[in-house]
Parts: sequence; C-alpha cells; structure tokens
Amino acid sequence: MSDPEAHIRSHLLASKSLPVSPSWIANFFASISQNQQRAPLPALTQTAVFRILASNFTESLSTSSPSTLLPRDISDPAVKERRIPGPVPVQVLDIEDIGISLWAQVEKIEQVERGETIRGREIVRSVNVDGGDSENNVDNNTTASGNTVGHGPHRLVLQDSVGNKAVALELKDIPGIALDKISIGAKLVLKNTVVGRGMILLTPDTVTLLGGKIEAMDTLWRQKRKERLLEKIRNLEEGHVNNGDAMEE
Repeated sequence: MSDPEAHIRSHLLASKSLPVSPSWIANFFASISQNQQRAPLPALTQTAVFRILASNFTESLSTSSPSTLLPRDISDPAVKERRIPGPVPVQVLDIEDIGISLWAQVEKIEQVERGETIRGREIVRSVNVDGGDSENNVDNNTTASGNTVGHGPHRLVLQDSVGNKAVALELKDIPGIALDKISIGAKLVLKNTVVGRGMILLTPDTVTLLGGKIEAMDTLWRQKRKERLLEKIRNLEEGHVNNGDAMEE
C-alpha cells in the first residue's frame, strides 16, 4: 500500500492544483482518529479534499514555488497587460454583483430579512385592482416583486497563499460564480489568465472553481454586507454633493 500522506499530496496537486504544505498534511493526519486513518485510501483522500477546501490557503498551501503565486505587483495599473501562466490557487475574500444597483442589492437583503424570499417554489401575493389579494404558485425562477436577482458580471477580491490580494472581473459568465452560489473562502485556480491594468480578467477557460468555504469569514461577510453596501451608497452620495458644490463655486 502506498504512503497515505504522499498519495494525498499527489492527488491534491494533480487533480486540484493545490500544493499543500508539509505542516498542513501533518496536522491533517494528527486531527483524524486511528479508525479514520485505517479507512480506505479513496475515502481518506476525499476527507482531505473537503478539509483543504475549508481551510485558509495562507495557512494550508506551500509557498515555495513562485509560479503558484500572484505577482506582488499584480495590482499595478501601469502594466497594460500581462498573463499569469499558473496554475495559481486563490480564495475569494469578497464578491459584488455589478450588474445591479447598490440600492437593489440592499432591497433584496431587506426582503430576505423580512422573510419575503423563499427558496424553491414560493407564493407571490399581488393586489388586484379591486383590492383583493391573489396567490399564485410560481416556479423557482420567479421572484417576488422587487426581488431583483442579478446575473453579473461580478467583481471579486482574490487572495493567494502568501496573502497577495487582487481585484478580478468576470468578463464572461462563469457557472458557479454568483452571490447566491459562491461562498467567501471559496477556492479558484487561475491558469493562463490575463491581467489588464491591475485587474484579473476571468473567463470560463482560465478559471476553475473548486468550491469550498471558510465558515467564519463567510458568516461575518454576510452579516456585514448590508452595512458595506449602505456605506458605499453614502460615499457616492457625498461625492455627488461635493462635486455639485465645487461646480457652483
């Protein structure tokens, strides 16, 4: 039987492009019971995949190879265009749907807070001209009035295993990247990806979505999302007022 540690390291690198650190693999085996360690190798490997996708890449991946990291000056707008050969594993720190307005996103959050959004089939109440209510069952793709669902494009903040951060823009629709589908801490792998003026340009053929989530980060992000959106709106409104005052002067 092959060495389980070597097998898992090899599997994560070959199938997921994830170069796990020696300390992470050692901690993984130390954290599982003797019975789990005696489990069939495929089952043990799947447990390792689940754990690595729930980990923080800054703590779980090896940083010895520069080819698996984002360039340190990746956000430099003076560089017109460059290409990242990769594969570079990254995790999602933030996501924003720039296809719908900030206010529409706030309103959607408030609808959820009021319990007006129900997953799956839902009942939509509409007021008739004569004042009576009517109820209609609708399919999964229909939402209550005002419950605008954006479809992108999306702007993301990505982080590599040494903590380098960069803004990424979804140029073409990428299945799985959406506010209601992806979690904070989700893992992506970039390969042959173009960076223009400091922004990573995402297309379906240059990014692989591995999934995963960092539970604590995702929970905090969702709790604070409405507050962040309202702050952006205030900043935009203040900027508009200041510009108007400057023009009057």
